[in-house]
Amino acid sequence: MQGTRAHRTGRVRTLRAAATALESSRRWSYGAWQAYFDLCIPKTGIKTTFLLHGNGGREEMSGSRDLHRQKRQAASSVEYTVAVEIHFADSSLQNTIKSYLNNLSFSLNDSDPTEKISSIQVTTVCNSTGNNGTRCCCEDGYGWASKVCNPPACPNITAAAEEHRDCITQLPSQGLYCQRLPTDSGDTYITKMDVRLKIPFQEALKDPSSNLYKQYTRDLDRAFTVGYGTLQDFISAKVTEYKNGSTVVDYEVTSARAILVENANAKVAEALNSSYNLDPASFRAYSVEVYGGTNISISPKPVFKGDTVTMRCESRSNSNNVTWSFGESNIINGSRHYITSAHSDGKSISVLKIQNITLDDSGSYSCAFTDWDTSPTTLHVARSNITVSLIQIVKSEDIVMECNGESRELSCCVDMEISFFDVHWKPNGAINISGTNYSTYNCTHYLLRANKSECPADKSGTTTTYTCELSTADGARKCEHITVKYLRKANVTLVSSANGQVSQGHNFSLSCRSDVSNYDRVSWEIQNGNLFPNIDSRWYKTQKTPNGAESELEVPRATQNWTGTYTCTFFQAFLNSSARLTMKVFPLPLQQNIIRDPIEATVPCPGTQVLKCCIPKDPMENYTVAFKVGNTPVIDRENTIACNRTDIGVGENGIEVVKPCPERDSSVRGNITYKCEKHTWVVHRNSCLSVPVNNLVNNAESLVSSPAPSQELPAYLEKLNNTVKTEQKDISNSSADLEAVVGILNTISVIPVEAKKEIVENFLSTVDTVINAPTDTWSPIQNGTSQLLDSVEQFSNSLMAVNNTIPSVSLDNIQLQGVVLDNTSVSDYDKNFMFSSSNLSGNVLIDKEQIKKGELFQSTIISVAYSDLSHIIPQHEQTKELINGLVISTVVKANKSEPFQIQMTFAKMNESLIKPRCVFWNFNFSGDRGDWDSSGCKSTNNEENVSCSCDHLTSFSMLMSPAGRADYDESQWQALSYITYIGVGVSILSLVVCIVIEALVWKSVTKTRISYMRHVCILNVAISLLLADIWFVVIAAREEDGMETNICTAATFFVHFFYLCVFFWMLSLSLMLFYHLVFILHNTSQTIMKAVAFCLGYGCPLVISAITIAVTLPQDSYKRGDVCFLNWDKSYALLALVVPALVIVAINVVITIVVIAKIPIRSIGERPRNDERSSIYRITKSIGVLTPLLGLTWGFGLVTIFKQSSIVFHIIFNVFNAFQGLFILLFGILWDRKVREALVKKCSLPRWSSQTSKSSSQGLSAPMISISSPFSRAFNCMFGKAGKYQVSTESASSSSENTSKEYSLLT
Repeated sequence: MQGTRAHRTGRVRTLRAAATALESSRRWSYGAWQAYFDLCIPKTGIKTTFLLHGNGGREEMSGSRDLHRQKRQAASSVEYTVAVEIHFADSSLQNTIKSYLNNLSFSLNDSDPTEKISSIQVTTVCNSTGNNGTRCCCEDGYGWASKVCNPPACPNITAAAEEHRDCITQLPSQGLYCQRLPTDSGDTYITKMDVRLKIPFQEALKDPSSNLYKQYTRDLDRAFTVGYGTLQDFISAKVTEYKNGSTVVDYEVTSARAILVENANAKVAEALNSSYNLDPASFRAYSVEVYGGTNISISPKPVFKGDTVTMRCESRSNSNNVTWSFGESNIINGSRHYITSAHSDGKSISVLKIQNITLDDSGSYSCAFTDWDTSPTTLHVARSNITVSLIQIVKSEDIVMECNGESRELSCCVDMEISFFDVHWKPNGAINISGTNYSTYNCTHYLLRANKSECPADKSGTTTTYTCELSTADGARKCEHITVKYLRKANVTLVSSANGQVSQGHNFSLSCRSDVSNYDRVSWEIQNGNLFPNIDSRWYKTQKTPNGAESELEVPRATQNWTGTYTCTFFQAFLNSSARLTMKVFPLPLQQNIIRDPIEATVPCPGTQVLKCCIPKDPMENYTVAFKVGNTPVIDRENTIACNRTDIGVGENGIEVVKPCPERDSSVRGNITYKCEKHTWVVHRNSCLSVPVNNLVNNAESLVSSPAPSQELPAYLEKLNNTVKTEQKDISNSSADLEAVVGILNTISVIPVEAKKEIVENFLSTVDTVINAPTDTWSPIQNGTSQLLDSVEQFSNSLMAVNNTIPSVSLDNIQLQGVVLDNTSVSDYDKNFMFSSSNLSGNVLIDKEQIKKGELFQSTIISVAYSDLSHIIPQHEQTKELINGLVISTVVKANKSEPFQIQMTFAKMNESLIKPRCVFWNFNFSGDRGDWDSSGCKSTNNEENVSCSCDHLTSFSMLMSPAGRADYDESQWQALSYITYIGVGVSILSLVVCIVIEALVWKSVTKTRISYMRHVCILNVAISLLLADIWFVVIAAREEDGMETNICTAATFFVHFFYLCVFFWMLSLSLMLFYHLVFILHNTSQTIMKAVAFCLGYGCPLVISAITIAVTLPQDSYKRGDVCFLNWDKSYALLALVVPALVIVAINVVITIVVIAKIPIRSIGERPRNDERSSIYRITKSIGVLTPLLGLTWGFGLVTIFKQSSIVFHIIFNVFNAFQGLFILLFGILWDRKVREALVKKCSLPRWSSQTSKSSSQGLSAPMISISSPFSRAFNCMFGKAGKYQVSTESASSSSENTSKEYSLLT
């Protein structure tokens, strides 16, 4: 049975049924048939027409009623076939009627047993397909005759027989309905049997691919075919399975009718090879399957997912035992499967219903009626396939529709005729507008028309979902959803708070109101001349209101750029609604262009003070000026006036007068403060900007106040960068200009701008230039560091990625890198920074797990690294820690984010610093000046770098303490400091005493050439060390308060120079000692010796100091940033002091060893005890004298440079060198007997003058080798080969100067 599926259009459906009646010598009347259908069919608008088919051809009955008889002789009765045509409009009744007719019980006519209806079969179903088309299909077992089905009536249909077809696309001629198809009279019988082979079973027989299986099957199939082939109607025989039990062979025999297979069993045994050892008595036939005489009909056709499918199985068997199967599984009654069985008119009938059929239900179905009374058991089997399809709907696209009366069409199409389905359209949404439905061949259409009155203003922009539902009468259902967004054009009004007029410099606002609350975006435009710039969104904000939506534009400071016609537009998808308003900005002088002269002044009483208020010339405008006095002016009496100048004014000593900058025509910002000092006005402070910087400030203020600053910013950044580079020298020397540039950067950094390489480079290049300004220029700027760091952070946050990329920029002092993250691939954020000029590096890492944790998807991360900000941020305010690496700033632009960890690595700038601490710049510390803060950060110290882990973002760096402080506790460090300060103080006093003593005894102790040179060297050592210590004290005293750059540079130079003088005069003294001890026979004039000593003592230090400052000062690497001393980190200028000092100390150590070696020791015989004691005394005295004079104590400094050195060495080093002046006084001056005697004489002390000096006799031993040349003599004398000498006191009667050299040098 083929069901009918059509759209309910009210067109007539036609169903034709053939009824077979047996009549005794007469036929049923037309009225009897009509009465029957009136009784059996509900009254639902059905119209019946009866057609009787007989042998006599077509015969008219009551006009349109034709009866055609078809007689068949059967005993004394006549069989008629009657065609009944049923018309109805409701397609839902179609399957009900077919099911009712097919399930009727016979016979129906109980009143007349001689007349009865034997069967009713539905043969033909016709349905309307729309557009006046018709489709007629035949039920199972019926088909169109070839004369009915000729193209184009039968497109794309399946043949049931050679001359019959299933469906046609037109109404056939009257009486030409579907005819019963001829049936094949032959049935198929499959007899299932088994036989036993008396041989052991082998496992290979379970594998059809094995050779044994193939051999057995080939031999057995041949034997079965030979044996059973002798039976009539035999078709085939084949093996189906091998089973264990000896070896049991299952096989089946196919025949055209029932055959006696036992008659051929013996022949099978004969045909099979004896090796198989077949048991002739084991042949057994256990069932026979009969195919034919049992049929399955399926309704509906085609079958869709969700249908309720009815499968009717009819068999001529009398058995009521029926089994339904799906594939290899039996079907039983359940939640979706219902089986009913009946026996009627000699036939067995079973019906299987499958509810809500699914795609998995596609496949082969079979029904089997089992007759257990036969032997073997007989099964009457029928098979049929079901293919379950989906209802494939292709819908039209979602649409946006304006409520202005326009029409739009929605559609749903299928891959077959739409008439198979019932169609329903349903709207669901805030705006439910119904449309008109109509159908084409395979589509259903829904025509919509929306008027403005149907779309309320508050519902504009809402979406209505239209559901297109296709269903069948058997339960299949499929729907698709099409969304329609309805838009209503808004009524927009624009009003001004200033009634369309405002003065320049004042604020105003515009309100743009829409009666529609829905909007996608809002734009503001201003028409000024030929320009139509879009106004930046930073100037306006938009929000929904109870009456719609409102966008408010606020201008805090009007300029001429804001004059023009404003257009406010609300956008809804493609629909926009606008309003316009004209604003006029009247020009007024800007505050910065109004010059007050004076700004602050005193007024003499009695007297006159002229107050001026000036603006640039403007011939087009006249202004009214009003003066207002603020604070009460200071009154000076005439007799107290100390300073009086016409262009400045009058005032007392100490009074300040603030005057405008002199460049009045250009309205330069700033002022000049004059102070009255000693009856003269002097410039106390000058904060006037240079003209180029002043113009930059004006342009920046105009830029940020313009309607579209983002569009103008790239050009301004280029101008800013070029101007700052051109004026770099002036900016570096002017704190006012530098502060103005930093303020400009801070002002423009908040303007959103595209991240193009040239734009980023111009901004960062300006920052790079101002970073190079010296510390003295930065110092007066309050919050300068915070403003600069904040400017770069804000600029990074304002960058808008271009093509999802952030350009990398690398400059001398600053670098920028960034990335745009997306959801497609999440990877680590890992950026490395390297500055070759300072050899500093750093790294920023946010691993992908932290990115996921922080939900940083679709975000922008930007990092900026600064090479050296130590001169801007010299040290931590409280702990005096120093910046010892890069400063790295990282910002993240994300819609939302959660806490996450950021990892950073900083290479150490100065490895001598210790105790690292990771910090970030807290803008709120120190009264908003900003300072370092370590909250939320952890540090890990490595050999060459420091790793930091922080849980927030901003500018990071790491601080380290000066070497030595953290090695010891505070008390030890304080002890070293006290020793240094006390020792230096004592040394200064001692050196002053030395100089005074030398001045008193100079003539008495410098009578000989050697003693003269000795005291010249000692005196210059004392003077140089005194000056060096004085500068050291000055630097230490100003360390806490800081020192101006120029003074600090001078202090560094003089400390360097005078300490070098100390060492080189020590070298002069040691060389002179060496010369007089080794080159005994050489005599050099006093003038030459003094010239060499002074060149060495002052010339060499001057050359070294001058070269050092000349090379390093231009690169700002001469001195350290935290203290006035030679720099080490940048230029290694400290080597210019350390290397000469260490070389000189090394030379002096060697000479000291030579001197000690020259002390006389007896070579033959035992020494008397007194001589031994005398030698030890002389050695001790030599070491005591030479150690402070030759600076040997500075050698302890080599031990202190090691990090793990003991505190003892630091104490020894501090004591010996801090008290060096005292040691020079004691061992170099007071230990000298001649000095003491001269002092005694000067002081006229009798106790000392009565004493006489004793001299020891001198003697020369014979030389051990002959002296043939000066060089060999010098060599021999150096190693004591030429003789032995005694250190003796000089006798008053000494006859030779050479005999008293030792005394003059060491006593």
